[in-house]
Amino acid sequence: MLNKKQIIIVMITKIKLDIIKSPIITDKTTKSIENNTYYFNVVRGSNKNEIKQAIEYLFNVKVKKVNTSNIPPKTKTVGRFKGKIARYKKAIVQLHQEYKIDLFDSE
Repeated sequence: MLNKKQIIIVMITKIKLDIIKSPIITDKTTKSIENNTYYFNVVRGSNKNEIKQAIEYLFNVKVKKVNTSNIPPKTKTVGRFKGKIARYKKAIVQLHQEYKIDLFDSE
């Protein structure tokens, strides 16, 4: 049986896990990994401090700097149909030199 303090810790941990949705993998972002900069798709309501804490908790690294940008919805045409790509928030995370995140399995 968990006491009240342990329940709060579990809830905070779950909130941290839910902030980061996925890494953004493109040609540009894979080139920036060499500079220790990583791109993530995050929850729109999160702020820089929450993102920093979540990255440090999930990947066990030290974050140097976090930049964020809200990406507006874009119109996409497929054949004769038009639709919208949902808007999202992008976090650009720079780590200290001695830390790295392994996004690709190197087996």
